[in-house]
Amino acid sequence: MAASESTVKRFQFPYTIQVEQRLTMPKWLPGLTSIGALVLAFIIGGVVIQAAGGQPIASYQHIVKAAFGSLGTFNDTMVKAIPLILVGLACALAFRMKLWNIGAEGQFFLGAWGASVIVLFPILPANTPRVLMLATMAVAGFICGAVWGFIPGYLKAKLNVNEIITTLMMNYIATSWVLFWVFGSWSEAGFQMSPQFPKSAWMPRLLDYASHIKIFSGLTLHLGLLFGLVAAVVVWFIVSRSRWGYEIRLIGDNSRAAYYAGVDIVKNTVLVMMISGGLAGLAGMSEISGVVHRLQGAISPGYGFTGIIIAWLAKLNPFAVILVSILFGGLIQAGREIQPSGVPRMLQGIILFCVIASDVLLRYRVRVARR
Repeated sequence: MAASESTVKRFQFPYTIQVEQRLTMPKWLPGLTSIGALVLAFIIGGVVIQAAGGQPIASYQHIVKAAFGSLGTFNDTMVKAIPLILVGLACALAFRMKLWNIGAEGQFFLGAWGASVIVLFPILPANTPRVLMLATMAVAGFICGAVWGFIPGYLKAKLNVNEIITTLMMNYIATSWVLFWVFGSWSEAGFQMSPQFPKSAWMPRLLDYASHIKIFSGLTLHLGLLFGLVAAVVVWFIVSRSRWGYEIRLIGDNSRAAYYAGVDIVKNTVLVMMISGGLAGLAGMSEISGVVHRLQGAISPGYGFTGIIIAWLAKLNPFAVILVSILFGGLIQAGREIQPSGVPRMLQGIILFCVIASDVLLRYRVRVARR
């Protein structure tokens, strides 16, 4: 007996997921992806904290309280945010031209060292007026950071040397250079620090005016905040409103088109890396002049590397860099109190991973369609 033929129907899901390359991108999408990446990062962090036996909600509440719970803690958060604003701007400017400056940490240290030369060599005597002393230190810090950015920029422009490798390796050289001085001729009694700077090399702080405004009592927020805000406006104007900024954006978007349009890619590569390094160097200057008042090996808890995360989360927007820097300043501030102390640093890593992953949504569109 012949077997009868039967039609076997296999179950198929009625929808398919299609990934298409975007031809245009809505203006609201970058901001939304950053917020979504941040929320996802805190969810993943909460899962990790729960798996480790902790309490995610209580941990996050403690982070918020330790960073923003009072005027004093918010002041400390803003002090931590100042160098982050400057290194975040440094990274954002270079990244806008698709120059991957991973050396902001080393440029930060070189800027701190350059500013210290003015005081410890000394170039200017201790009784120099504060305005002249701080201005000279700021220029020296910017120049030293710019020189440290010039080297990988020139190698990239002339020899096409990978700037990720050069900037990353130069971080180690910069930190070792600073240690050479603070353990050597600038060491105070053999300790890993220089003698304290004279008061003329201290940035003005809010507590200096507490005799006139009582609420400023105990607040250490210093003039470096103004440096960061002005730098954000300058970077925004350069990138968004100047002809040079148009060239930077054009090279970053399509270097081949920029070449055929007559844009000097070599010159722009070197200049952008120098200004990026200079901003990171200015961050180093503001930290030693506004906070520690001396040069030492432990002046950075990783500001230069955190600036990379900030630039990406801000989607290279200079004004968004300010807000994101305050958030990360809070994470660093809370890291002093929360246990285990590695939670804030873990969150930074998860945020970076989520932000980089979310960039896929900026280049591709995900559609759900019926079969």
